[in-house]
Amino acid sequence: MERLIEILEDIQPDADYETCTTLIDDHILNSLAVIALVAEIEDEYDITVPAVEIIPENFNSAQKLYELIERLQEEG
Repeated sequence: MERLIEILEDIQPDADYETCTTLIDDHILNSLAVIALVAEIEDEYDITVPAVEIIPENFNSAQKLYELIERLQEEG
């Protein structure tokens, strides 16, 4: 989770990723940030994020995003 927060802060430094649960809903992360985030996550965690998983529910918080990463790693 710590590495994920670092990635998020590199892409969009002005957010509290520890507590925020509305990253998409409040436009803290825009579409370009999400694209960059997906690319970084795929490289860092050696996973592929399917397009069907790129939905607000999975990207609204660091916790939800981390849960997505763990699930994709398990599915391998």
